[in-house]
Parts: sequence; structure tokens; C-alpha cells
Amino acid sequence: MGRRVGRRGRMGGEGEEGFVKRPANPAIAKTSLCSYFRKKGCNHGENCKFAHGESELQMRPDGTWDPTSERCKKKEETEEGEDAKGDESRYRKCLVNVPMNWSQQKLKSFLDQNGVRYSSAQKRKSMKVCFMGFNSQEQLSKSAEILDGMPCGNKRLKLADVLPRAWEQKAVGVTEAALAGDKEEEDNNDGEDNPMVEDGSGDENEKKTLEPYRNVTQVVTPLADLSYEDQLAKKKEEIIQILKRLARNIRKGCPSGMLLPDWLAAAKDREGLPCEFEGILPSPVVEGYRNKCEFAIGLGPDGKNRVVGFQLGSFREGINAVAEPGECRNVSSVALNFVAAFQTFIRASKLPVWNKTDNTGFWRMLTIREGREPGSVDEIGKEIAEVMLVVQVCPTGVPEDRAKEEYSKMAKALVEAATTATPQLPLTALLVQEHVGVSNSAPADCPLHALPLPGLEEIHNSGKPLDEPLAHIHDYIGTSKFRISPTAFFQVNSAGAEKLYSLAGDWAALGPDTLLFDVCCGTGAIGLTLAKRVGMVVGIEMNASAVADAQLNADLNGIKNCRFICGKAEDVISKLLKEYAIDGPDEPEQTAAPEAGKGEEGGDEQASPVVEGSVKQEEDKRPRFKNIVAIVDPPRVGLHHVVLRTLRLHKQLKRLVYISCNPDSLLANAVELCMPIKEGPVEKQKGRGGFRGSNLGHARRRVKTLPPSEPFYPVKACAVDLFPHTKHCEMVMLFER
Repeated sequence: MGRRVGRRGRMGGEGEEGFVKRPANPAIAKTSLCSYFRKKGCNHGENCKFAHGESELQMRPDGTWDPTSERCKKKEETEEGEDAKGDESRYRKCLVNVPMNWSQQKLKSFLDQNGVRYSSAQKRKSMKVCFMGFNSQEQLSKSAEILDGMPCGNKRLKLADVLPRAWEQKAVGVTEAALAGDKEEEDNNDGEDNPMVEDGSGDENEKKTLEPYRNVTQVVTPLADLSYEDQLAKKKEEIIQILKRLARNIRKGCPSGMLLPDWLAAAKDREGLPCEFEGILPSPVVEGYRNKCEFAIGLGPDGKNRVVGFQLGSFREGINAVAEPGECRNVSSVALNFVAAFQTFIRASKLPVWNKTDNTGFWRMLTIREGREPGSVDEIGKEIAEVMLVVQVCPTGVPEDRAKEEYSKMAKALVEAATTATPQLPLTALLVQEHVGVSNSAPADCPLHALPLPGLEEIHNSGKPLDEPLAHIHDYIGTSKFRISPTAFFQVNSAGAEKLYSLAGDWAALGPDTLLFDVCCGTGAIGLTLAKRVGMVVGIEMNASAVADAQLNADLNGIKNCRFICGKAEDVISKLLKEYAIDGPDEPEQTAAPEAGKGEEGGDEQASPVVEGSVKQEEDKRPRFKNIVAIVDPPRVGLHHVVLRTLRLHKQLKRLVYISCNPDSLLANAVELCMPIKEGPVEKQKGRGGFRGSNLGHARRRVKTLPPSEPFYPVKACAVDLFPHTKHCEMVMLFER
């Protein structure tokens, strides 16, 4: 025991002064700081698996500390001082194709065994790159001869240049310095003294280093160099390979001794395809089609100028640079003009931009949402009529009055840019989103504040002056009008969405006797578009603001046969089947779910638990349906396995149309819907830990825990290209049983 305690004591504060407190729960290895504790407090207390402060922090198994900790920062400052003495900053390289499971100690052992001389080597698990430093050009050259092209696993190592990080070229930029009006930041921004470039050769090296990252189109629109016909052909071939994977995985998961389903046995006659594939439908609009763009705010590749645009890589890869979106063909000209105006304002602002390295700064992200005029799907040049701007900021450390002053200046600058442009730019709403988390992905309940727009009545197509600032815009799919709030989901390609929803409605075989479940309905786009073709639409969505928009959209279009519910699909589907299906649900309702929206009779329904007595009184008044169809349009991660379980276990649901923007998640969900189950006792679900398989492996494992149920089978599939110039497309698949 004594030896163990001594070892733990060395881990808790080896070579550090002032850090003597041990973790509250010694059984938990707290090697990372808790971000919630630093920002707004953590509710887990002593049981939190992350450290609440430097005193609880422990060293990681590879001998490193949390990058955001004071220990790590102190160590980096020491290493930087030593590097400056040896001029190591001029000889930094990146080693690519290193095995992801290697630790830093494993990397150093590998380098020592091969006789590689270096001054520093940094590697983090789950990354296939490492960063190396050398003391001289001679040391670098000899190491390059050894490492370049060396086999490692099934790949070859490659020594590449390193993109300079912003904090290496800029010593200040924290919020406190900006608020104090420190002029040193402005001097650094002038770029007169750049410690990374010391002579002409340094300029040439920097140019070579940044060259691979200058072309933003390679990151945002990687297929832009191909003709549109070649883009469609490439996507079609990729979808075919994904469908073949579906057949292989379901065949792999079929219980031993069970005959293969007919559709799976017939896959051999279709060259491995599980169902009929009808190809890919092109997008009606190819240029500037996106009605929503999220632009990062940070430093450009030079590490000096503030830029509003797209990040040129992931933070995990060590790339923080942001490039202007001017060359991206999927961004509209209206959005580009607003980006340019906002970038001009950001460069003049005294408040700092967000720094992902130390999670400090004020300006974080700009989101632009557009609404186009109504028209048919064949009209390519629909004019943008409304624009919403959402500016995400981190208010930590900034006084409220100072922030309001910046908001006022920002509103004036954007209004001036919109009114002076030729032609004038539409500007309908301007909002500020305050978010203090590490990631730019803010939760749905993040505070939003609508800002007044001085001179709003003078802006083209913005409407009459309003007493209160707007917090929404409108867009059209065909002739249906939709109200869109800042955080609500809406397809980014409005013209292509009409073609997508029309296809889904045709495959669903809708009719007057059909009850349509619109799962993950968002603002109700699918259900409202198809409402005239069915007897009843029930939309289910977890985002309360999206549900409110959906009901307003139903009122805008005069649709009375739609009902929207705020809740989880697995909690409300059983109750809804009991209310609307001719045959009751397979299993009794166990939980009541909150509802929101308006019923088919027009009465308001508050977001409160359903009272069973009132339901029974109105039960006879509700219409009943025999044909029950579901259309699901989940986010990129796919449907939750509990929702899939609910859809599969309800026998009344005979037809399911799945719309997916991520074919990989569609594969995993399709396995849970279609894989047959062997009769017999249900296999118990094992603990969550210990299984490190793919999503498909998890899906096959979960199916074995389901009670006996009739599986779906894939009937046909089709792709719809809603994202020209990118590698993505929408996938539509019809399941029946």
C-alpha cells in the first residue's frame, strides 16, 4: 500500500509546487479537466470523472498532461524557451501515417530504435500524425532520409511541413488584454516583426507550408473541379457500394441455421444489391444553393489577419486556420457580401476572436440563413427575399455594457452594408447567440437575443417597420410557406428538397385513409408538403421551437389535418397508435408524453402531460386509419436505437420511408430494421463497456436483444443530390413488411 500511495503521489504532482491535494475519488483516474466546472459549475461533484481544478488533475499514462492545464502550459513555455535557444522553431516537421494506437512513449521508442535524432516528439493516441522538432538542418536532413518512405504497418511514413499555429505568431489576444486596449496586439497584427520568418528563405518556406491549405474549395467543395455529370456518376458508384455493404452485413448477422430472407437471397441476382436502385436525381440548383451557412471566425493561414469563413481542417489535426469562402460555389452571392461586411467589422473590433487552443475570445461564429421567393422546382434563379444573421459570441469576461456597445456597432455596420450594396441586400433578422462551451455547436436552449435593425424599412424586401426585432425568416418549398427560427432544421437546398419530399410521398403510397408519422419533423416541411395527400399527419420532434414553427407553418398554409408533438418518438408513438389506428397498439402505453401544437379540431394543446380521462372522452371523435406510414428524416447520426425498436415492434406500421443525409448511419439503422430474429429466448443486453465495434457491429448486437418481431425488408432506394460539388447526397430508401 505504501508503495502504491507513493506512486500516486508522484503522478499527482511530480516536479510541481503547490499541487498537493489528492482527488476526492481515488478510484477515478482524472487525467482531464472538467469544462463544465471551469465555465458554469459541474453537478457531478466528487463522482465526476474529470478533474475539478489543478489539484485533482493526474498525469496521463503516456506521461503528458491535459493540454488546457496550467502544468501543460508551463511545460510548453519551458520547451518554447529551450527551443528558442536552439532555434528549433525553424526545424519543426509533421510525421504522417503513424499508427493511431501508438502512444508518445511508443513513438519515441520507435525513433530511438531506428537511430533518428530529434529534440522533441509529440504524439497523442487516436491521431495518425505526430510533431517533431530538430536542433539543426543537418539533424533534420538525416532524419528525413531515415523516415521518408519507411514502411510502418500497411503504410509508409512521410515527413511533411507544419502549419504554424496562431498562438506561435501572436503572443496576445486574450479577452482581458483586448478590453484594456492593449496596443501590443495591434502592433503584432501589423506583421512587421514575425518571429517565424527571419530571412528570405523563411518566406519561401512559409509559402510552401501554407500552399496546401490555401485552396478552400478542396475542403468545402472537393468535387467542384469535376463536371456535374461526373459528380453524379461518382456519387452513384459510392451509393452502390454502400448498398452492397447492407446486404453483406445483414447476411453476416443472420442467425445460424435460419434460411435467408427471399430479398437477401435474391441479392446475388442484383450483383449484391439488397433492393432495386433507381440511380441519383440531380439538384435543380447547382450554384449558390445553400440557404444556411455557418462561418467560423478566426485567424487566416498567415496567423495575423482576422477572417470570417471556413476552417481549413479539424482542430484534431492541428489546423485552426480560417479561409475566406469567396471561391466556394455552394455559397450564394448574398451570403458572400454579408461575410465580407462582417469581416470588415470584426477586424476593426477591439474584442478578440475565438481561439480554440486556449478556449478564449469573444467572436465565435456567423450563421447566415436565407429565404427565397416562391416558385416551382424548375425555376433556377429564385431571388433571395429574406436573410437572418446569427452571431455566436462567448460573453465570458466581457462586461455587459461593453458587449451591448459592440452589438449596436455591429448592427449599424451590417445595415449600412446591406443598404449601400448594389443591388441592396435583404436583411430581415439579426440575432446574437451567447455560448460558453468549448465547441461551436451550441445546445438548443442557448440564449438568443434579437437586435433591432436601424433603418429596416429601407432595406429591399424586408417589409414594413416593426416595433420589435424579428427572430425568424420564411422560405418556400414549392408553394408551401415555412417559418424558420434560428435553430430549427430546414433542408439547405430548398429547390432540391421539393424533389426529395415528392419522391418520398410517391413511395409511401399515400391516400385519404393514410396516417402519416413525420418522425424528426423539424419545422414540419415533409408533413405539410404531403398533407393534402393523406388523411392525417402527426409530426414528432424534440426541439420545442421547431414544433412551434411547425404549427405556425400549418396555420400559414391553411392546413388543418396536421398535429405536431414535442417529445421523443419512443414515448409517444404507442399512444398515438392507440388514438388513431383501427387496431390498438401491440403493447399498452406505459408513459405519457408532453405535447405541443394544435389538434385537428383547432384547439390549443399546452406542453403538459396528457390526461387520460380527456383522451377517452375525445377518443370517439378522432379519425381512425388502417394504412399507417412513417417517414423519418433523422440528423446525420441516424435514429436512436430505442426509436428503431419502437418502429419495428409496432405491427400496424407496414411501410417506412427513410431519408438520410449520411448513408453510413442509414446502413446501421437498416440492419436493426431488417435483420431477422431467431425464435427462442431473448438474449440479455450486456453491459455497455467492453465492446469496441463499428456502428454496424453495434446494430447487429442490439437486434439479438429484441423480442420476436417481423422485420422490414428493403424495396427500393434512390439518391437525391442536395449538395452539389461536395461528396454528400441524400438517400431515400423504402422499407415494407
